[in-house]
Order: sequence, then C-alpha cells, then structure tokens
Amino acid sequence: MQKTKTKLILVISLSVMIRVLGYAQNPIIQTYHTADPAPMVHDGTVYLYTTHDEDSTVNNFFTMNDWRCYSSTDMVNWTDHGAILHYKDFSWSRGDAWAGQCVYRNGKYYFYVPVNQKGGGNAIGVAVSDSPTGPFKDAIGEPLLIGYGYIDPTVFIDDDGQAYLYWGNPNLWYVKLNEDMVSYDKEVGIVQEPLNDETFGYRSKKIQNRTAAYEEGPWFFKRNSKYYMLYPAGGVPEHLAYSTSNGPTGPWVYGDTIMHVIQNKGAFTNHPGYIDFKGKSYLFYHNAGLPDGTGFRRSVCIEPFEFNADGSIPLITPTKEGVTESASNLNPYERVEAETIGWSEGLKTLSSDEVGVYVTKIDNGDYIKVRSVDFKEGATKFEASVAAATPGAKIEIRIDAKDGELLGTLDVKNTGGKQNWETQSCSIKKAKGVHDVYFVFKGSINFDWWKMKK
Repeated sequence: MQKTKTKLILVISLSVMIRVLGYAQNPIIQTYHTADPAPMVHDGTVYLYTTHDEDSTVNNFFTMNDWRCYSSTDMVNWTDHGAILHYKDFSWSRGDAWAGQCVYRNGKYYFYVPVNQKGGGNAIGVAVSDSPTGPFKDAIGEPLLIGYGYIDPTVFIDDDGQAYLYWGNPNLWYVKLNEDMVSYDKEVGIVQEPLNDETFGYRSKKIQNRTAAYEEGPWFFKRNSKYYMLYPAGGVPEHLAYSTSNGPTGPWVYGDTIMHVIQNKGAFTNHPGYIDFKGKSYLFYHNAGLPDGTGFRRSVCIEPFEFNADGSIPLITPTKEGVTESASNLNPYERVEAETIGWSEGLKTLSSDEVGVYVTKIDNGDYIKVRSVDFKEGATKFEASVAAATPGAKIEIRIDAKDGELLGTLDVKNTGGKQNWETQSCSIKKAKGVHDVYFVFKGSINFDWWKMKK
C-alpha cells in the first residue's frame, strides 16, 4: 500500500512539474544567454536590446562581446534579429559590451552603450541606425563620455523634446543631450546626483563606503507627470529599487524595493527595464534561469504588474510563468520567422547573408513552441523553408503540448546542404481557434520560416 501511495505521489509531482514547465515563459530567450534588458516600444512593436553573455567565460568574469535585438508584438513570442552591434564596431574600444539603451528620434535609432577603451578606462559610445534592428555603426568615431564608472547608460526624451542621459557606478551622473543626440550641453556639463538615504535609499556605510543603496544600471522613464528611476541596489547580490521626482533632474525621493534578491536561480546582478505596452505595465529583469545559468551566464525575464493608485510600484515577485496573457494572437497565414519563439529547447540561431537569422543546432527531440496562434477556421497545409544535408529529418506539427495532438509531419527532403534552402510542404489536419503550436524535430536541419495555408 505504501509503495502504491509513493508511486502515486511521484506521478502527481511529475505531472505538476510537466505542467509548470509547459507554461514556463521565463527566461524569455533560451537560445542565448542574455542580460541587461532594454525594451523600447515603437510603432506597435517592442524591441528588446540585450547584452550577451558568452557560453564560455574567460577568467571567471563577464565575457560580453556584442549586443542582440529581439522583437515582439504580443509579449509572448520573441523574434531574434541577431547581433546588431559588436564592441569592435567602435575602433577605439577594446571590449566589454555592457548594458545600453536605444531610443528613436527624427528617423534614427540611437544606441548608447558602455565599453572599455583601448589603453584602459570606461567610456560611453553612441551608435546609430536607420532601423531598430540595425545594423548600428559608431555615430561620432570617438567616445561620447569618458570616466571611471561610466557604465549602464539610460536615455529618455521628455515631452518638451529635451533628452537626458543618466549613467554610472558607483555614482549617478547625467547630461542634457543636444537635439542631434550625439553631443551634450557643455554649459550644463556633467552633473553628479547627490546619493543619500533620502534620495536613493539606505545602505550601511560599512559596505563599500557608499552613501546610498543605489548601485548601477539606472532605468529612467516618466509616467503621469512623475519621473521614475529604477536601479539595482544594495550591493552584491543586488535587489531592484526605485526613486521618483517631479522633474527630470530631481530632486529625487527614495521609493522602495520593487524586487528582492532572487534566491532560486538568481544572478548576483540584476538590471531593470520598464515599458507600458497596449495598456499594460511590464518589468524586465535578468536571472540565471537557464539550466547552465550562472552569475556570468544570465537570462532576461519579464513580469507584468500594476502600479498602485498613488503611482508607487508594488513589490514584484519573479516567476517562471512570466507573461501568461498574450497581447495579441499570431497570424499563421503570413510568413513567420522560425526564430519567432515562445519557448524552445536545444536550439541556437545563426545569421547568413542569404536568409538572415535562422534556427540551427537542431537535434532529435528539440522543439520550438509558438504561443497564441490563431488558426481561425483551420488550415490544411503547412510549408517551411528548410535546409538539410541528409534525408530522413522530420518536423512534427503539434498543438498545445510537445506531445499534443499531431496535425501533420513534414518529411524534410535532402536539399543538398545546410545552406541550400528549399520551401517544402505537407498536409495538416484542421485545428480551429487559438492554440500553442509545437514544432518537434526529428533529425538535423536548419529552419528559416514557416506558414500555414487554408
């Protein structure tokens, strides 16, 4: 009898675990280690700029060489646009592609990023592009700002058109950017914010001889005439906190903690980002939530939340579920990039000149989950752009679970090479309404895009 009870408990526990994993959304990117999220809403799309922790860490320290971009129109599926900027794109940089932020103005996208200079020392550069997904290039051929602790810039354009750039560890500085966005008001100059208990929170003065809880990674935004500064706080390991002001340059008043130190699969750092998208508020942050995650291999996460009635920010709990409600449904009757992913296992993405970003490193049992796909009255055909060097690979098209109802199977024909792309198709059973779609892979292929047909 006891053995039967134990077996039943194990079965129930496994079932619960499978359901939890099935609905996991955090971390939102599984193909790379991403950190320091910088979301930007533009023309109905969220563009997410991240740093990139390399899989192999050098000298047990942050190993970060480029910045990546992802986009979403529904907050649950994220399209990978690849690496959009490398520290080597700044001729004066020697490395360390750390936390930055992008902003749109006058038809251009300006990306402010910290790097280390050749010869040593911190600096902030500015890159520019005609597209939110790059490529970006050095806008001025030299650093915009140079100084010790000049890292983690956050940029904001106020309602009157004045742009501000805040940054720094262990101090917090700002400049008023000129309208060209690549220079700043030299008359005002570089201003250092006073950090104390009242402005940026209490920290024991015995810890690193700092004067406030503020640590680094500021995120500046405005909501309902109030200005907010989010930031990692308290030293290592970091929690997230915020301060507010009635003006863009202070005086600042400390608010409270908004996320405690993450105990389970947390990293010793954290980094906030915030957007309002389609009437809902979202906090972006990072943890070490992937199976091989560490403090130097981090991953971006998102939590939806609501401001309190007085404009204060509640305490936000990190979850595995993350964003459970899609902001819109995905249309499968238009071409969907294979790198548009709600969740995945065992995959990577790469780029080529011919097709751009595609899904690769596919092995038996790997899968892609695409959330909230609206079949409407049902599709009868599936087609995909694939490349295969050998015959026998398959893509199973399933709904609602990795082992859910099988709509059809694409038997991938040998295309003659992993970069020889062909559009191949198969018939599928009709599925009506909104479902999560799972592409379960058998064999090794490269996968560029897919589409359903009625």
